Amino acid sequence: MHKNQYLIFSFLFIFFVSTIAAQENTMHPKNEFRGVWIATVVNIDWPKTSIDNVEKEKADYLEILESYKKLNYNAVIVQVRSVGDAIYPSEFAPWSRFLTGKEGLAPNPYYDALAWMIEQAHNRGFEFHAWLNPYRATFDLNKNLLSPGHDLFKHPEWMIEYGGKYYYDPALPEVQAHLTKVVKEVVDKYDIDAIHFDDYFYPYAVPGKVFNDNASYQKYGAGLSRADWRRANVSNFVHTISTTIKDSKPWVQFGISPFGVWRNKSQDPRGSETQSTSNYDDLYADPMLWMDQKWIDYILPQLYWSMNNTRASYSKLVKWWSENAKNTAIYIGHASYKIRGDSDKSWNFMTEIPTQVDFLRTFKNVSGSAYFSSKWFMGKNFDVVRHLEENQYKYPALPAAVPNLRHVIIDTPRVIEYSKDSIRYNFTFKSPLNTKVRYMVVYGGDHISKIDINDATKIVEKVTVKEVDGKITFSIAGGKLNLYKACAVTFIDYYANESSPTTIDLKKPFKNYTPAQPNENR
Repeated sequence: MHKNQYLIFSFLFIFFVSTIAAQENTMHPKNEFRGVWIATVVNIDWPKTSIDNVEKEKADYLEILESYKKLNYNAVIVQVRSVGDAIYPSEFAPWSRFLTGKEGLAPNPYYDALAWMIEQAHNRGFEFHAWLNPYRATFDLNKNLLSPGHDLFKHPEWMIEYGGKYYYDPALPEVQAHLTKVVKEVVDKYDIDAIHFDDYFYPYAVPGKVFNDNASYQKYGAGLSRADWRRANVSNFVHTISTTIKDSKPWVQFGISPFGVWRNKSQDPRGSETQSTSNYDDLYADPMLWMDQKWIDYILPQLYWSMNNTRASYSKLVKWWSENAKNTAIYIGHASYKIRGDSDKSWNFMTEIPTQVDFLRTFKNVSGSAYFSSKWFMGKNFDVVRHLEENQYKYPALPAAVPNLRHVIIDTPRVIEYSKDSIRYNFTFKSPLNTKVRYMVVYGGDHISKIDINDATKIVEKVTVKEVDGKITFSIAGGKLNLYKACAVTFIDYYANESSPTTIDLKKPFKNYTPAQPNENR
């Protein structure tokens, strides 16, 4: 072969291989947030009914986790406060009737549902995002369903009746202080990974109804239009919650999933090409400000439309958020509840959501998805689930650290010993001096020098860890590691940062193993 021909061939070969690798990384990203909302209000997802016994509640929750673990999801967003209540023992709210059948009644036999749910999620490698609806006080006007300990009875002056529900008045300093305590209690007491708010700030407009906050506007709104004053109330609250979380546990993220449209272009030249309700003008929420000020760690806009919807196109909105979001991680909310159940006939096609996932992955700064809600991939829509399982979510992925929490982990896993029996591989590592470890991740390979930890197909297991007497011990099923001759192991800290790997030759003697130098291929 002529020298020039050889050079051209080599170049084309390298280009071909690198293109295939790039496509594989796009199709199967190693770092990607994959979340699902688990709604408790009116028993949308869990518990399936308000009168389920504790044993059934637990079994149904575990079924959700196992189903989404099989789909390679890695985060659950669980509604822990929906209408001035709690699915945990709270100083500030009664037990939820959606959990126990009667508001204020504790589970019987007693258990702290939230603590148990967090533990079970972490045991399966999920992040746990505690989802709270701060402003919605009731789901209807039936006061007979409420506990005497509900805020509607304790502080009726905090409430505004609107559209068949009661809401906390967002303008009142007493309300903001109280709701801040609600959030702080969850952050302080529970081993959560994030606090999550959804799109409910000032309520959505109800035709013919007026949200009557005249008294608080007259008292606190001097010098501002009512719209600017309402937005300021919400933004002040978001800022306070952000500060409260970080003062308590700096690694706990604060994420918000706003309505999918900030403003329409007809309202603001910076807005999106949509004709829709908007955050800024209708819900008095300003996500652009929150991102600009770094008050939130991730934003998860609810883009609950089809790819080419005429009034609000998913494809145009993903592009808009990608271009306008900053200082945060960006994930996209998908409407799994619309599959074969919406007037927009695009949702009748099995490929709608897979196409949406493929599309968002073409934007480098969009790093994940979440789905509303969990029941729509449980016992229904099997063709969509199967397609995602065999294609977009074929391999595991790890949520990356959000921009405000990224840092370099200086510790590297240090093996004390490992052993193998007929069932499993057993590993013991020295606890790191400078890192609080949430998980360890095991990657497989054919040789200790050829383990690419950026390749999602090489992830063997993500293991939650407990440190005892300065050691971390865990096991991996032999069936998973027998496929490989070597493995690499990393730390994931509480901020979701990943360490450099340590590699282990699985074919060497098992006791008193001295590992090779860490593989820096990351």
